[in-house]
Amino acid sequence: MKQKKLLVLVTLFISFIFINPSFAQTNQTEADIQKKINEYQQKLEEIRQQKNTLSSQIQYMDTQAYLTNLKIIDTEQKIESTTKEIDILGNRIGNLDQSLNQLSELLLDKVVQGYKKRELSLLNLLFGSKDVNDLVNGIKYVKTTRDNNQKLLIQVQQAKSNFEEQKKLREEKKVELDELTRTLEEQKISLANQKVQKQRLLTETNNSETSYQSLLTQARNLLASFSTYASNQGGATILSNQTVCDDWGCYYNQRDSQWGTNSLNGTGYTLASDGCLVTSMAMVYTHLGRRSVTPQTINSNPNNFASYYPAYLQYTISADGLTTSRVRANIDSVLSTGEPVVVGVRAYGGTHFVVLVSGSNGDYLMNDPFIANGHKISFSSQYSLDSIFEITQVVTY
Repeated sequence: MKQKKLLVLVTLFISFIFINPSFAQTNQTEADIQKKINEYQQKLEEIRQQKNTLSSQIQYMDTQAYLTNLKIIDTEQKIESTTKEIDILGNRIGNLDQSLNQLSELLLDKVVQGYKKRELSLLNLLFGSKDVNDLVNGIKYVKTTRDNNQKLLIQVQQAKSNFEEQKKLREEKKVELDELTRTLEEQKISLANQKVQKQRLLTETNNSETSYQSLLTQARNLLASFSTYASNQGGATILSNQTVCDDWGCYYNQRDSQWGTNSLNGTGYTLASDGCLVTSMAMVYTHLGRRSVTPQTINSNPNNFASYYPAYLQYTISADGLTTSRVRANIDSVLSTGEPVVVGVRAYGGTHFVVLVSGSNGDYLMNDPFIANGHKISFSSQYSLDSIFEITQVVTY
């Protein structure tokens, strides 16, 4: 009776393990969403190549937001299906664990009983057999019983192995679920930022094509002049070990290998060639107590850049929970309070930004984000006072 029960349990256990229910059933809705995602990614690229007008920019933003929303729906569905898979695996593991315990108990009992009867069975075979045929049949029975026990033991070992595989699969699904959850949060943040960017664009341009083109031209000219400055200074070659931190804050170089090759807010510009203003603001943030802020910190927040030209840094930005604005100021008045001044200079045929950290009456020390080891060097050694075209103080909110 026990042997019959054992065989039934093993059969059910093994068949349960090797049935591979398809978790990823064909989901027409998911397929449709993925098809739309591909279509709108292509449409987004087509709009990007159109003439840059306010209407095309708005269309681009609307398409981008719709695409992000599709990705959110896709991720939510994947989270739902993955959660179901984890629940199914959990139930399966529970059932397998119970069955495996029962199998182990029955096998242990069978092995114990077999060893108890082993010597008696052999004696009975030798002395209790009526004739040779009876002896041969007895030997065959013992051999068959032994072989069956070995097969059952192998089956249970295989079942244990598959049980562990199921547990491993569940853990992998949990990791996948965590990744999907993080992706969903990032997508929702991205969608919110895209909506804010569109509203900013409409506000900045007053929904006027003329204003849009004017702002666009201004931003393009500034970034082009950054590139010209870098080119005329010998090119934006990458440097190493440039960061210096002291009681004032940290000196950063835009060409530092830590971030120099990074794209400026996803554009064709790089921090090494056009990141002087971003790097200057990062240095000011460290002076304001945000020592963890680097050029890449500011660069990684698209809200810090103009909606109409993503490489153009806004006057009001945020980093490490601190919002600041650059406002017009007098150099000596600000430096006398111990606060730095961000100045724009026209030099070497282009435009550049540096941070004045101390001094008065034209004798200033600066942190130059482009010049190698430009930590607290003389402003007049590189630029003239007449080259300054913009003077701003950084205020916090």
